[in-house]
Amino acid sequence: MTPKTSDVSTIMILSRNGKPQSLQVKTKHLKRIKHYAAAVAAVFVILAAFICYLTAQNTRQEQEKMALLSQIVKLKGEIPANLQKAGEQHAAQGYIQQIESKLKTINDYLRRRGLKGFTTKGTGGDANAEGKKLSDKEVYSLYNDYLNQLMSNVAFTPMGYPKISSFTSFFGYRSDPFNSASAEFHPGVDFKGARGDEAKSTANGKVVFAGWYGGYGNCVRIDHGNSFETLYGHLSRITVKVGEQITVGEKVGEIGSTGHSTGTHLHYEVRKNGKPVNPINFLTLNK
Repeated sequence: MTPKTSDVSTIMILSRNGKPQSLQVKTKHLKRIKHYAAAVAAVFVILAAFICYLTAQNTRQEQEKMALLSQIVKLKGEIPANLQKAGEQHAAQGYIQQIESKLKTINDYLRRRGLKGFTTKGTGGDANAEGKKLSDKEVYSLYNDYLNQLMSNVAFTPMGYPKISSFTSFFGYRSDPFNSASAEFHPGVDFKGARGDEAKSTANGKVVFAGWYGGYGNCVRIDHGNSFETLYGHLSRITVKVGEQITVGEKVGEIGSTGHSTGTHLHYEVRKNGKPVNPINFLTLNK
């Protein structure tokens, strides 16, 4: 049905060659143009706020991680220097009680990361006949070894975002993007991004693979120790080499759409003992 003349408005557009061109638009749309503009602006504001939230969350997470490491370093530095001096027994017991309290707090953080955590049982010698034979120096030495192990566990545990952006796909079963009639298991999460955006490591570690990896396309895998590994897939460009030591936040590649991919994004996995686990549990300490 042809719309009435009053229902249609004509917009004249002057082209570069000076010839006018007309465009007919329903009048009701022109009347609503302010509403449309407001809706589009609202969407942009919401997206900007979400990106700011993710950025702030990742910054806070990095600060918490650094605070944990600083706390461990501080505890190591608090070990009394003159262990053989008379009258050190009271100071030794006070130090041990203090360190056990702080280590419990740190272990609580680690367990929220999906880690089993450490037990302090036997760290400074059990309260039995053999444990009581240990000197203060031997007790401090045991705690020092414990702190070294704990520091490594924190530094080499994947934490935070490899790319600050929204998610385009989550961990678990989903429709196959190439065949909506079937389902597939998605072993990671996908982050939205533009070609060339940086993909960053979420923990210290060693590059064990850097190249084409089947459906992952250009892919980087990093072994973080403590049974953890992270994977960064569909990259347009790889910027690290096998055997290279990587620190947290370091660029490992650039986002792309290589391999089994329908669009530009970063595929990110966290693997524990070789099996994929939900990366969402490792994006923030506050779970």
